[in-house]
Amino acid sequence: MLSPQEVCTHIKQLIGYLVEVGLSSDQNYPFVRKGNNNIVEVTFPQSEYLSIALKNYSYAEIYENLASERAYITKLPDGALVTMRYLYNAKGLERHSLGFYPSPNLEEFQNSPDIYLEDIVYADVIARNIVPFPIRFDFDCREDVFVPVDHPKSHLTLGQYQNCRIPIAAPLTPYCFISFLLRNFYNTAFKKYSEQLPFFSEEFENSIHPEELKIAHFQVPVKRLSSPNTK
Repeated sequence: MLSPQEVCTHIKQLIGYLVEVGLSSDQNYPFVRKGNNNIVEVTFPQSEYLSIALKNYSYAEIYENLASERAYITKLPDGALVTMRYLYNAKGLERHSLGFYPSPNLEEFQNSPDIYLEDIVYADVIARNIVPFPIRFDFDCREDVFVPVDHPKSHLTLGQYQNCRIPIAAPLTPYCFISFLLRNFYNTAFKKYSEQLPFFSEEFENSIHPEELKIAHFQVPVKRLSSPNTK
């Protein structure tokens, strides 16, 4: 399993890549923070403001608060905010919260498509039919939180639907999360710069419950456990 220090290093290298290829206009580099009871957190400055994303506010209000407080790992040139936090206990990864908050106001780009069309950073956001909405990949394996199907350990939330928790096969690594965002929402830039994207082969172990395999779920790369030798 990836250690907190390795996760922090991976995030730093991925931010460096985004800066190098022009896909980050502002950034907060992560750090490792040790707490009580063997808790170790990979977090970033201003992360305490992320709690507003879970409150009953309009998406525009949530976005503006996060942006004004610089509560993000990186801010993309089109205004999208990316957040990443991981928390470990003595046994390993306990929680993570990975968020993508696109700008709710893309009119500047959509009203002047000829200006931005040639810039691959904006090529995927200039269409008027795009509806920005937040995306969160959350992981929480605490026994008092996890409920098979209703609250999967690893799940995807689309938009601000309170009970939208689509099961995910495993926790996401920073590389898996960033490559997912670039491939799906910045595909033009991804195709041009994908060879420069730092690749990390480490993965987290499978965490999906058997009952969750019977319903619609998302597969992500998982660590393959070695099978004991049999004779």
